[in-house]
Amino acid sequence: MKVRTFKQALAFVEEHGVVLASATGPAPRLTEAIVGEPVKGSWWAHSQSRLIFAILTQVTDSKQVLVCRLIDGKITLVHRRLWPALVRLAGRFGREQIARVDEEHTASGRHVAHTVPFPDWVPPDVLQQARSMSETEALRALGAWLPPSRRSARTVRPRGAAH
Repeated sequence: MKVRTFKQALAFVEEHGVVLASATGPAPRLTEAIVGEPVKGSWWAHSQSRLIFAILTQVTDSKQVLVCRLIDGKITLVHRRLWPALVRLAGRFGREQIARVDEEHTASGRHVAHTVPFPDWVPPDVLQQARSMSETEALRALGAWLPPSRRSARTVRPRGAAH
């Protein structure tokens, strides 16, 4: 099934939990879901690039999606349902991986990325949920794509988390 609307795209991200915007990696690619086929090269050159851009923009603007560089430094979309697990396992990642990336397309066509450091972007309710989640629960939630080296790394609680 092709993802043809924002609502379908958001459901796709929610279902998978962790999705790459367009890069190749261990998680599904939203751009491929939108066009229903592998995208060779830059999606900007694809015949459906306007649709891809429109849907990606809506998804990355959604309050339900964290845009970060979690997987291999590539733009990664994490659905809010997994934020507590991500926060619980924050010590397994570099701070740059879990910083929020806000992308802006200026009137001149320039692309500017702003970063909100972890844990500044974490809502209080998510921090509370992370505190009550066990490491095993968090690993189970994120485990499908989590690299083996990150599965066994020492866990560090986010600033302000209970010990």
